[in-house]
Amino acid sequence: MRDYRNFYIDGQWVAPVEPKTADVINPATEAVAGTISLGGVADVNKAVAAARKAFASWSQTTREQRLDLLLAIQAEYARRQTELGDAIIEEMGAPSSLAHGFHVGLGAGHLQTAIEVLRDFKFDEPHGATMIAREPIGVCALITPWNWPMNQTCVKIFPALATGCTMILKPPQLAPFSAQILAEILDTAGVPAGVFNMVQGSGSVIGTALSTHEDVDMVSFTGSEPVGVQIQKDAATTIKRVGLELGGKSAFIVLDDDALAANVAGATGGMMGNSGQTCSAGSRLLVPASRMDEVIAASKGAADAVTVGDPTGNVAMGPVVSKSQYNIIQDYIQQGLDEGATLIAGGLGRPEGIDKGWFVKPTVFVGTNDMLIAREEIFGPVLVIIGYDDIDHAVEIANDSNFGLAGYVSGTDVDQCRAVARRMRTGWISINGGFDFHAPFGGYKRSGNGREWGEHGFLEYLEVKSLLGYA
Repeated sequence: MRDYRNFYIDGQWVAPVEPKTADVINPATEAVAGTISLGGVADVNKAVAAARKAFASWSQTTREQRLDLLLAIQAEYARRQTELGDAIIEEMGAPSSLAHGFHVGLGAGHLQTAIEVLRDFKFDEPHGATMIAREPIGVCALITPWNWPMNQTCVKIFPALATGCTMILKPPQLAPFSAQILAEILDTAGVPAGVFNMVQGSGSVIGTALSTHEDVDMVSFTGSEPVGVQIQKDAATTIKRVGLELGGKSAFIVLDDDALAANVAGATGGMMGNSGQTCSAGSRLLVPASRMDEVIAASKGAADAVTVGDPTGNVAMGPVVSKSQYNIIQDYIQQGLDEGATLIAGGLGRPEGIDKGWFVKPTVFVGTNDMLIAREEIFGPVLVIIGYDDIDHAVEIANDSNFGLAGYVSGTDVDQCRAVARRMRTGWISINGGFDFHAPFGGYKRSGNGREWGEHGFLEYLEVKSLLGYA
């Protein structure tokens, strides 16, 4: 049983101003896994004041000083990777291989990327007689979700540290354990007092207090579209910068070639990873309509092969994060049935043999792009297969969405894959499984504003100053 009732403010673990606690539920067992404190406005004010005070000195540190700190954090992160993985299993139900693998590995990857970018980043660039200087924006509020707790937290913290910003982290209430361990890592590594602060609590209280605070210069938020809209509204009164990484309903286009069956199976299995709780998931699988029978056989086989169960064991898929999320996903599955989509795998209820925990069947529909299950982000292991007539039709379907976060193209003709990817209106596209920590990640349309990852992630935390006549 974890007991995380203190916040990290100004280099110290401190009790909340007004004691209030919440239980954290293990989604695999439905049992209480730990307790956290729920902060209030007074806690936010203390954290912001500490960050504002620390900014004066931290913003003036050298590249070498920041690199030394990031390297110290890297050593401590490596030492505690197993603890982080265990926490992720417990807090959000990721299976052991995924929690100890990609979940923790994403955090380590973003840390290594920040180190690599910082070594060569051009904070000053001469343009004739003018010097263009990039300077830290100031105090940053980092608001993160529960679905990839290390990825979404580390992709914000480390660029902010590297660029000279100070920050307040509000971790997700549903999955707060790994953030607590990360705060311990930063403390042990020697992050100066006030540079990093963490306040646990609800988004409606802590998120609102940070978004409206006049001494917060920037908000970086990852989460749902409605909350992102509210944060923009809250931040407008103080004209602060807002970076948003929101929802997605990403298209996965499989080209008509000899690799069709293998690519359909890979796309189906990939959709079920992390129980489908991934904003960039390829949840719309676009396939040649003329080969739908082959597609259905390949996708059904892949979905049926996904093992679901106790995340501490050898399974491919654990539960979804909460009872509320489980119920939302069940409602969407019912909606698909009501709309007339053809169910080819999975369906309503828990998988056979499981009677406890928020486990969802790996579910696949064949439908059309106008169905609700193809329009809205389900955030669960539910895939919608949609047939296309030709490449132009595939691109038209892919772009017919309010979202534009990610996309995928698979096929043996790489030139055709590239051409299709160029036409997709989305911010991050993987061609035949491509992946790159240095590639900017972010969305078009209602999927958000700004970019994270790599050098572009640094730019989120920097202001641009023109020094005329500098030469």
